[in-house]
Amino acid sequence: MARFSESEIERLKSSISLVALLQQQGFELKKQGKDYLCRCPFHDDKTPSLVVSPDKNLWNCLGVCGTGGTVIDWMMQLEKVGFRTAVEMLLEQIPSLAAAPVKQTKAKPQVDILLPEAQALLQKTVNLYHQNLLNNTNGLAYLETRGLNHPELINTFKLGYCTKNISEILPTRTCAEGKEQRELAKQIGITSERGIERFSGSIVAPVINDSQVLEIYGRKTAKTNKLRKGTPIHLYLPGAHQGVWNLEGLAKKETVILCESVIDAMTCWVHGFKNVTYSYGVNGFTEAHINAFKAAGIKRVLIAYDRDEAGDKAAASLAELLIENDLAPWRVKLPPGLDLNEFALQAQNSKDALDQILLQAQSLQVEPVVATSSKAPEKTDKDIQVLDNEVHINLGSRHYRIRGLKKNTSPEQLKINLMCEVDGAFHVDSLDLYHAKQRHQFIEHAKSECDIEARVIKSDLGKVLLKLEALQEESEPQKADEEITLTDSEKDEALALLQSPDLLNRILIDFDECGVVGEETNKLVGYLACVSRKLDKPLAIIIQSSSAAGKSSLMDAILKMVPAEECTQFSAMTGQSLFYMSDSSLKHKILAISEEEGATQAAYALKLLQSQGELTMASTGKDSVTGQLVTQEYKVEGPVMLFLTTTAIDIDEELLNRCLVLTVNESQEQTKRIHELQRKRRTLDGLLQKVSENKLVTLHQNAQRLLRPLYVVNPFAESLTFLDNQTRTRRDHEKYLTLIESIALLHQYQREIKTLNHNGAIIEYIEVTQSDIEQANRLAHETLGRTLDELPPQTRKLLTLIHQMVLATGKNQQLEQTDIRFSRRDIREASGWGLTQVATHCQRLEKMEYLICRNGQRGQVMQYELKYQGEGHNGSAFMLGLLDIKSDINKQVDGQLSGLTESLPASNRGQIGRLSGSNRTEQINIKPNGHKVLSETKIQIPKNEHPAEEQLTINL
Repeated sequence: MARFSESEIERLKSSISLVALLQQQGFELKKQGKDYLCRCPFHDDKTPSLVVSPDKNLWNCLGVCGTGGTVIDWMMQLEKVGFRTAVEMLLEQIPSLAAAPVKQTKAKPQVDILLPEAQALLQKTVNLYHQNLLNNTNGLAYLETRGLNHPELINTFKLGYCTKNISEILPTRTCAEGKEQRELAKQIGITSERGIERFSGSIVAPVINDSQVLEIYGRKTAKTNKLRKGTPIHLYLPGAHQGVWNLEGLAKKETVILCESVIDAMTCWVHGFKNVTYSYGVNGFTEAHINAFKAAGIKRVLIAYDRDEAGDKAAASLAELLIENDLAPWRVKLPPGLDLNEFALQAQNSKDALDQILLQAQSLQVEPVVATSSKAPEKTDKDIQVLDNEVHINLGSRHYRIRGLKKNTSPEQLKINLMCEVDGAFHVDSLDLYHAKQRHQFIEHAKSECDIEARVIKSDLGKVLLKLEALQEESEPQKADEEITLTDSEKDEALALLQSPDLLNRILIDFDECGVVGEETNKLVGYLACVSRKLDKPLAIIIQSSSAAGKSSLMDAILKMVPAEECTQFSAMTGQSLFYMSDSSLKHKILAISEEEGATQAAYALKLLQSQGELTMASTGKDSVTGQLVTQEYKVEGPVMLFLTTTAIDIDEELLNRCLVLTVNESQEQTKRIHELQRKRRTLDGLLQKVSENKLVTLHQNAQRLLRPLYVVNPFAESLTFLDNQTRTRRDHEKYLTLIESIALLHQYQREIKTLNHNGAIIEYIEVTQSDIEQANRLAHETLGRTLDELPPQTRKLLTLIHQMVLATGKNQQLEQTDIRFSRRDIREASGWGLTQVATHCQRLEKMEYLICRNGQRGQVMQYELKYQGEGHNGSAFMLGLLDIKSDINKQVDGQLSGLTESLPASNRGQIGRLSGSNRTEQINIKPNGHKVLSETKIQIPKNEHPAEEQLTINL
């Protein structure tokens, strides 16, 4: 895959406007001076703290997370994707997000802080602030409140306090050097354009690596309610973060404690945990951290982020990155709602409390949990206990807990997470038992932690290894999906269901029998979408509702009707999990995810799988034989039918385009029906119904097993109509056509299976009927459509008047509605409404696609076409632009017959007129002159669902 050149990257950074991008993504930007402010999406931001600078096209969070950078960095953070993916996503948006030209005269170039003159000024500033702190009671008092008034801490890390006295280290303003130094301070970011110090009133903590000041963090000491509204509490130097705090403390350590903030990191340091650093907020972990950890020989990272939603989410995302870089991630489980500094302050003995909670850190180096299990122990005796996800082995006074055994699929490795516990003391680590060096390291650490001899642990590891190998040999290899064979009676019952004359209605009745009340359209569309898994481009479904409205129950009820071997259901998915599935594990199957929020990290992969029908990824891994790094290719084949639920009010636009959105009925009437059903389920009749329910579910599963993946041909396709005034209808149109094909595929046992020999290949297919299209139209109206209730009363009234005007025009001029054009003046004359009224309501009707503007360029009269044809007067949902299949075919027949009628004697016209009302005949031959056929005219009439009659010959 080609790399992006530096010039391409720089051009991209300047051609995409950050302001336009954030506005397009729905962020509310407020102008403040030359910059913009908005709430930072990367932490719980109650007051806007994220600054966007249009002149430099950079962003920077002045809050807790402290993130910042270019437009590429923004996309990587927001979408949780890598550099290449972020660049590719932005390249698609260049035309609509072109950056405004930068006024070079006003732009201030940001100086490289590694330049000697910049470093000299930074060093002076850090020393000045350090002396300020030593002589300032306010700064020391704040550190005291955080338990950090520690002389060694202050001196080691050059902590400081800004009292707005930077002029003490700068030459006078009147000399040239003084002006240059003040300009340099602005370019570095120590002061603002007006010369005000950035870190005024803040405790200052510099990041110094190899005697170079690479970053400065500032924290306001005043209480939030005493600060001016909108004042940021957390500050950094402008631009991307550089350096790693406490780099010297990480040298030759195997474990590092990674905190969310410098306050938390300093809390660990003052209590004796010197192997600690921080990551500039929950989303501020940089490549510099990775490089520093590897250079120091770090093996384990204890993620001590705050115990809140942002901290937990960031820890899970960071764990994937650490694993990719061969670093073992562990999560420090702080009490909910607390950060590490608050935890230490509340403890009676801070050091012991920190020591205990760090020891209890839980490994994140496990496969994502996609289902819960409540299995009882599979095997147990006094020495060994085998659970679903763990193995426990007792050897004398030593207890060993093993996790991850089932993940080993190669005979060349035995990677596990192993804990050795002796009388309350324990040591935990991840290792490969086949790796001698790793075993030796485990023995050495366990020896000191558990106070037992090395030879004892060495002997124990040998016994553990042998027992685990024995368990692997006993376990059966994972079997591929086996074809389920139906008995003759099961097959007959399933065929009877599929051949039911009113199959769709039968499905709804069976849903009711299974205890799913109401939701008729949702049940039917969901069922058909599951059938579409056998097509080349299946449908995707997302069920949307508020919490506890029944979206999960509806999804479970639909999925129960599908054979278990053809459905894969997860609770959550990580970003890479889809790529590592076996090649054909999802092909022509259903992928169901209980909550769309649980698949946020995998959203990009899901979109690709839905659009392209497959996933491919190249990744670096070790060769199992040579141990050398090699490029490994992973491929997951589709197509797959995607089934999601969500409580989100605003669904991701990309996901919305690809899915049919079903909304749950949340009315009081529906709630009442559900309550009645819940009470009935507790009665004897409810118990008997439950028994019948299992039989019905099995019947539908067997019926779906009989469905074959046939091709579907739609002979009416070219006659169908659909709105085409917006690009988003391209995908809606595909959903509509697939819905028709799904209905036809479900009825395959009621249709003739036709064969065609094409280039030596035998193709089997069935054809769509009028009935299929009528059913699809009804469902499309209710799922893709709208109601007249969305219109304000006056707009709805004008729509009715326009419709009446168009009907009258069509009747007088004998024109079809699609051929009629009219102006606002015509509307005013027909309705008697004023100019402003008509203009206002027409704009609203045009925006909502009831009116389509067919002209309206400068100097021309605006001409409209009415797409509304009187639908929805009874309050039902409808979709504009769909073909009325029955009406259209009758018009075709009438048109062809009426043309012949004009050329025939009047005595024969009545017979043809009567035939024009019927569309049951496939072909009509008209033979004038009775016995002698002088000419023959054929009228092609599409069949409907009724059996075709014999060819009819009319002798005239």
